[in-house]
Amino acid sequence: MEFEILINNLTNPTLLFFVLGIIAALVKSDLEIPESTSKFISLYLLFSIGFKGGQELANSPWSTEILSSLIFGVLLASLIPLYTFFILKRSLSVYDAGAIAAAYGSVSAVTFVASMSFLEMQKLSAGGHMVAVMAFMESPAIIVGVILMNRFDKTDTTHPSFNLGKVLKHSFTNGSVLMIIGSLVIGMIADSKQADGIKPFTTDIFKGFLALFLLEMGMVTARRFNAFKHYSWFASVFALVIPLINGCVVAAVSQFVTPDVANRFVFAVLAASASYIAVPAAMKLAAPKADPGLYLPMALGLTFPLNITFGMPLYFLIVQNS
Repeated sequence: MEFEILINNLTNPTLLFFVLGIIAALVKSDLEIPESTSKFISLYLLFSIGFKGGQELANSPWSTEILSSLIFGVLLASLIPLYTFFILKRSLSVYDAGAIAAAYGSVSAVTFVASMSFLEMQKLSAGGHMVAVMAFMESPAIIVGVILMNRFDKTDTTHPSFNLGKVLKHSFTNGSVLMIIGSLVIGMIADSKQADGIKPFTTDIFKGFLALFLLEMGMVTARRFNAFKHYSWFASVFALVIPLINGCVVAAVSQFVTPDVANRFVFAVLAASASYIAVPAAMKLAAPKADPGLYLPMALGLTFPLNITFGMPLYFLIVQNS
C-alpha cells in the first residue's frame, strides 16, 4: 500500500513535468516559459484554488471545526519560525536565521496546489476553509521572524527599527496573497448557478496549467540549487530534515483539530512547506541584510521537491494510520 502510493505520486504527470523542467535546465536547453505567461499561470492557479474554496465555504455552515482549524493554522505559522530561528542562529547570522525561519513558518501556495492534486488521486477533497487557513498562515511567520531579528540583533545599533506596519501591509497586499483571498471572498458571495458557468475554466483545465507551472518550477529549481553551494552542509540538512519533522508531527497531532483525513493531510503539507514568494518579497523590506541566495534555494531547490515527491506520501500514510 505504502509503495503503491509513492509510485502513484512519482508517476503523476504534473510531477513528471517538474522532473522534465529540472532535466531541461541541467542540459542547458533553450526551453523556457515567457515571464508574462508564467505570471498568468501563477495567478490562474491561485484564482482557481481560491474561487473553488470560496464556493465550498459558501455551501458549508461555519462550525467550531472551521474556527479551530483557522486558529491551529495561525498557531503553526507562529510556532514553527519561533523554534527554527534558535536552531538556525547557532550557525547563521541573525538576519539569515530570521528570514529562513519566516520562510519555513509561512506556506507555499504551489505546494498547497500540488497537495490538492495528490488528494484528487486518492479520490479525496479538502474542505474549502483550508484555502482560508493557507491564506491566514502567510503573515504570522513574517511577523515572528521580524520580531526575532529585532530582538537578537546586537551588532548594528544604528540600524533603524523595522516598520512592522509596512511589512504587514506588504504581506497582505502581496499579489499571491491578495489573489487567493480575493478569489476566496468572490467564491463565497458568487451565485452558485453563475459560478457553474465558469467551471470549465476554474476546474477542467486546472491540471494542465499546473503541469506547465511545475515545468517552469523544475527549471527554476535546478538553477537556484547551485546558488548556495558555498554555504555549509547545515543549510542543506535543515532544508531536508525540518520540513519532514514539521509535516510528520502535524500529521499526527492534527487529529485533535479535525477528524477529516484530507484536511489533516493539508495541514501537514502546509506545516512542511516553505514560502518562496510572499516571504522573499517581505524580506526585501524587513531584512535587506538576509541573503536571498540562501533562503530561496533552500525553499525552492530542496524543500519543495522533497515535499512533492516523498513528503506527501509520507504525511498521507501517517494521517491514515493515526
